Amino acid sequence: MSDVGFISKEDYVEEEFFFDNVKSASDADVEAEKKVRIIKVVFCILCVLLICELVVYKYIMPSFASPRVTVSGNSLYSAEEIARKLLPMNCSSWFDFDVDQAAAILSSESGINNVSVEKHFPDKIFINVQERVPVALTFVMQEGACSPVQIDKNGVLFPVRGKAVGSEIPIISGLPVEYMAQGMRIPSKFRPLIDQISKISELPQRYFAGISEICVIPKEYGNYELALIPSQSKIKVLTDRALNEDALKYMMVVLDIVNQLGSDVTEVDLRYGSVSYRTR
Repeated sequence: MSDVGFISKEDYVEEEFFFDNVKSASDADVEAEKKVRIIKVVFCILCVLLICELVVYKYIMPSFASPRVTVSGNSLYSAEEIARKLLPMNCSSWFDFDVDQAAAILSSESGINNVSVEKHFPDKIFINVQERVPVALTFVMQEGACSPVQIDKNGVLFPVRGKAVGSEIPIISGLPVEYMAQGMRIPSKFRPLIDQISKISELPQRYFAGISEICVIPKEYGNYELALIPSQSKIKVLTDRALNEDALKYMMVVLDIVNQLGSDVTEVDLRYGSVSYRTR
């Protein structure tokens, strides 16, 4: 005999109901995944838009606004004064700022020795200024008056700025300079004298604190000699062009000896390898 199985109507209905429930649950999961995917996409879009907005506000917009200028290395020139000198550039944004033109404008200032200008995105301008350091002082005629001007180690003349020049900066008289133009230098034959003064100024001993004036005395055939006037004495000391530490030490020793001789000495001559003096 063979076994024959029968499925009742009730069992068939229950099985069909079970499959319908499985199908409905699967559709619900698919719908939920779609919603989650849509939410993720919207979230990513919002994040991208937020990042783009931050980039625009932090980098793009500042680069089209007026640049922010930072000045360093300046002591006599204020940052506001340097900014005013750059006004003729008429730059309205960071992109319009010409680094080479700015450096050329500032370098043309007689009191500035060197300048570097750098642009940093999005809106920063960094200016580093190296001002001229005076090693001597002289006087020229300006607008009908005798005005003091400073001389740096390269012989460049530039106006006195800020506080008065200290006593350790020697005064040089007799230089054939009648006026001062922008970036003007003293005649080339006097530049070795400025170089000697610069080297003496770098020594730890402050020799020029005891010298009130260095007089340039012209000679025939374009040469010159020097006359030093000590600050603590009215005695004029004649010497040659070799101005160095040994010469100054020798001068001080001679002055000490002369001062012990009496107050009638008006001039001491240290030229030609000998010592002589003149009295009233």
